Amino acid sequence: MTNTYKALSALLSYPTAELKQSAGEIRDIVNQEALAPEWALRQLAPLIDDLKSVDLYELQERYVFLFDRTRSLSLHLFEHVHGESRDRGQAMVDLKTLYAEGGLEVDASELPDYLPLFLEYLSTRPVDEARALLAEPLSVIAALKERLVKRKTPYAAVFRILEAVAGREPAKSELDELRKAPDDDPDDLEALDKAWEDEPVTFGPDEAGCPKVDQMLERMGVNSTAALDTAPAGERS
Repeated sequence: MTNTYKALSALLSYPTAELKQSAGEIRDIVNQEALAPEWALRQLAPLIDDLKSVDLYELQERYVFLFDRTRSLSLHLFEHVHGESRDRGQAMVDLKTLYAEGGLEVDASELPDYLPLFLEYLSTRPVDEARALLAEPLSVIAALKERLVKRKTPYAAVFRILEAVAGREPAKSELDELRKAPDDDPDDLEALDKAWEDEPVTFGPDEAGCPKVDQMLERMGVNSTAALDTAPAGERS
């Protein structure tokens, strides 16, 4: 078990006064455990400095602009491998079950594929197991890093560290596929509405879940039945 994943989870969560106060402690935890190389850990400094010095409301505005208003930067992992449909269904249930079996109870308002929640779960697992689980959505993590680097935001450093901790390269075919996805502009409201438009969902004996999500869950050791269901988006408290 390590605290690094929990620290990185906090950094990717909605900024609060408590997060600002604990920014220095978070940096100390990540540096002391040193799961990632020093070159990757050093790149975390600008984000920590921002959390400590920038006005809280500005931090919150930046966060919402990046991760809530920009679909291509969504911190919900399955969003990037499930196409335009937001129906994750049984895969979400199975992931929540995995958390529960590991002793992590998920609040009803949280979606299981939310990256900070996934990292919190990894913090409860043995080091080798956590690293192997982290490697499963590595292509999504790498794609998010590239998009954040493009925007020159210090949040990219968290994803660099996650890549380094995983200790392997993302699958090229998966990453290339993710690179084809539109990198939307949150200021383009018409395009934003179109990007978030739900696709119709049909149910029947031949209905299958997203194969990419199912494959990811299988590699995690989760037995997904791949039945579709609609998962409501939780609200941040």
